[in-house]
Amino acid sequence: MKKILLAGAALTALTAAAQAESHMSEVKIGILLGFTGPIESLTPSMAASAELAIDEVNESGKLLGGAKVSAVRADSTCVDSGAATAAAERMITSDGVKAIMGADCSGVTGAVLTNVAVPNGMVMISPSATSPGLSEVEDNGLFFRTSPSDARQGVVMTEALMDMGVKSVALTYTNNDYGKGLADSFQQAFEDAGGEVTISAAHEDGKADYSAEVGALASAGGDLLVVAGYVDQGGAGIIRGALDTGAFDRFHLPDGMIGAALEENFGDELDGSTGQVPGTDSPGAAKFAELVGSAFDPTGPYAGESYDAAALMMLAMEAAKSAEPGDYSVKITEVANAPGEKIYPGELGKALELLAGGTEIDYVGATNVELIEPGEASGSYREIKFEDGKMATTGYR
Repeated sequence: MKKILLAGAALTALTAAAQAESHMSEVKIGILLGFTGPIESLTPSMAASAELAIDEVNESGKLLGGAKVSAVRADSTCVDSGAATAAAERMITSDGVKAIMGADCSGVTGAVLTNVAVPNGMVMISPSATSPGLSEVEDNGLFFRTSPSDARQGVVMTEALMDMGVKSVALTYTNNDYGKGLADSFQQAFEDAGGEVTISAAHEDGKADYSAEVGALASAGGDLLVVAGYVDQGGAGIIRGALDTGAFDRFHLPDGMIGAALEENFGDELDGSTGQVPGTDSPGAAKFAELVGSAFDPTGPYAGESYDAAALMMLAMEAAKSAEPGDYSVKITEVANAPGEKIYPGELGKALELLAGGTEIDYVGATNVELIEPGEASGSYREIKFEDGKMATTGYR
């Protein structure tokens, strides 16, 4: 009987060890983006970019001695904080993710960070949450972003408009953390540079008629209209109302308004209008485009930033020799910045091999990644002008 009990105990121990080994052989990364809502036309390429990095790591077989990574998608909605936090909770408690690539929009990102990520000790890297307010959130060193803060975008917008000779603008923004943060940042920078903001007015998303908002903007006037909104929501409604009534025929559009839907919905009606979105003409951007091929648009808003966010998580895991957030969070900035061998898109397997051998890396990635405190990208912007119904890149700033 004693031998049977010992044999049973040994079998139980072996089974537990096998289960533990099986568990460790898979690392799940959550992809929390607004697959529905006001930026739903942008998120397919963002998710595909993150999954491209995951596929690249899996093909190398070099993460943590051969661990496989799987993606778990969930919908942030971009605007419903309750839905986003519930989705993040499910990712952690039910799916067992070890990292969250996301969220996307600033309001839901802040809610998930405060209510889910920090209490659960979960790392988040957002590719697109740009509110300056996120820099001030107590995140316990768990939150990073591969897109620059809108404090920077406000300055970039001002420089671009001043270079174009624009002296006065009307300004409308979507009534949430992203819109208000960007509007305030831009207004301060523009007025400090000697420009005039004739009106700064919020608009709500989801309305069928924006004639009242457009009327107020038209009354205030300006050389052009700045629309800090969403390409699939109220921002597009404001533009349509302004064009139809003749209130404005020239616009300047920040990152949330830049997307293929603009070309589809307005065509050459936007000719002469301008804008900017995070982007770089670095060697990494070209390598990313080559890696993507024809799978999706590699120059789409936040595509490169999404690839970089997922890549940084996995490289940090290798640097820490652990997929536990509490272990690898301290390695993210280390692998992102100099010193070390420069790593570009398509080189994640090489990077994992270097890290496994104790060699430092400097992840450049698709967007020329450089993380500054507190865990956000220094950032550069791709400048855009609408010509013949298409968005043309005119430079970088």
